[in-house]
Amino acid sequence: MADTAARTIIRTQGRRAYASFGVRPSGTRHPLVATAMVLPLAALLVVVFGGWEAVVTQASSVGVMLGR
Repeated sequence: MADTAARTIIRTQGRRAYASFGVRPSGTRHPLVATAMVLPLAALLVVVFGGWEAVVTQASSVGVMLGR
């Protein structure tokens, strides 16, 4: 219990350090930045695991369920 106060002080100091630089440590990213970060990994996983067929199959199933 005694260490709780010390950890709170350290966290508060860290937040102030981020605030002085104008950076939010837990803020949200712009959707385009998030997409740019995810697409290379997604492409790699599709190639490595052969997921393209699974994506096509799922899209086809959804299309059938929607009546198209």
